[in-house]
Amino acid sequence: MDVRKPVPRAKGIDNSLSLIKEGFTFLPNQRKKLGSDIFETRLLGKKAICMAGEEASELFYDTEKFKREDAMPKPLKMSLFGDGSLHGMDGEAHRNRKRTFLSMFTPDRVEDLKRLALEHLDARVSQWEKEDTVYLFDEMQEILARAGCEWAGVPLEDGEVKQRTGEMIDMIDSFGGSLSRFKDGKKARDSHEEWLQKIIKGVRKGKMSPPPNSAAYIMAHHRETDGKRFDKGTAAVELSNSFRPLLATAYFLTFGVLAMHEHPESVEKLKHQPKYSHLFAQETRRYYPFVPAMAAKVKKNFTFKGYKFKKDTLVVLDIFGTNRHPDSWESPDSFIPERFEGWKGSPFSFIPQGGGDHHTGHRCAGEWLTVIVMSAFFEFFAKNLTYDLPEQDLSFSMERMPTFPNSRLIIQHVKKTADYDKNLKELLDGFSAVR
Repeated sequence: MDVRKPVPRAKGIDNSLSLIKEGFTFLPNQRKKLGSDIFETRLLGKKAICMAGEEASELFYDTEKFKREDAMPKPLKMSLFGDGSLHGMDGEAHRNRKRTFLSMFTPDRVEDLKRLALEHLDARVSQWEKEDTVYLFDEMQEILARAGCEWAGVPLEDGEVKQRTGEMIDMIDSFGGSLSRFKDGKKARDSHEEWLQKIIKGVRKGKMSPPPNSAAYIMAHHRETDGKRFDKGTAAVELSNSFRPLLATAYFLTFGVLAMHEHPESVEKLKHQPKYSHLFAQETRRYYPFVPAMAAKVKKNFTFKGYKFKKDTLVVLDIFGTNRHPDSWESPDSFIPERFEGWKGSPFSFIPQGGGDHHTGHRCAGEWLTVIVMSAFFEFFAKNLTYDLPEQDLSFSMERMPTFPNSRLIIQHVKKTADYDKNLKELLDGFSAVR
């Protein structure tokens, strides 16, 4: 007896424009309308199966059933990730490339980045004290650009900081479906890669000598499974992918400071409760929108919950909806950092930067860089600064992908606390827990 059943179908000939228009709410709204965590639609002229939830996530990250090759929309490849990047690879080629990335994210190197990020934050605070108005979202971008480049062994002159920061943010901002933002992202990608190709060339010719454990050195000398060295274009793409994603943390950091404002009780906990900053960082990543969805293609025919998945069908996983799925999270639409106290949940229910295993799967290799920098910054803001949030538009659009507070989060009257130097030293010297 054939127990297969048809996948519920969303209304409309093609829902690409609806996805762009509705943003983060499109997939959850369709699931609610259809009463199903799995539904079918058409996106960019292709049949697509959309799904959400822990079970769907575990299925999606099963490399025996899904592949990433040719699944990524071409605009994302052209603007955000780069051609030939890790994100579109499968099998042993993916595992080999992933091992190279993981070799850069050892506990010592994660601590190096945290230290650099705090040092650059410290340098900016002295300037903030002199300024009438600080746009925090923009400040976080520049701080992370400086720290990321220094950590990666990529020279960044003061005169080019704004240009390179803007390029990386334009690439990140390009994935929301806007034609103008895609064009800006593509232009930024071309300039960014040209810059990094010169650096790769300089390292290979011995004209530049970054540390052997730096991304610039590793990507310049990496060899693929066939023993061949990267061409300079691919080396530049993956060098970018080693530090550019750090700038995405600017979105989470801005939302986290917003959460501190909206949940003032959390500030006292950040000041006095050891490791609370880690809980706060995790909940910020779960609660606030950043990545709406990820795509893959069916590798071979299979049936899941009575639904038939055919080879080469496009499948879209609702990242935002899974992070707030009521089957996995109690009060999913409330901001509760304490939910991560002793958390032993599934790596498929909490997927702000991908799901599954860090070492062999498609979960982001640099996830713990993000978490540790966020944790340190939130503790820094709670312990080391006083500031005011003037009247402003703190709302953010769920239609815009990626999104951020409309005001870019303005702070004023920034002052260092009396224990600033002591607290900063403790943050710089403290060794973070890295999984």
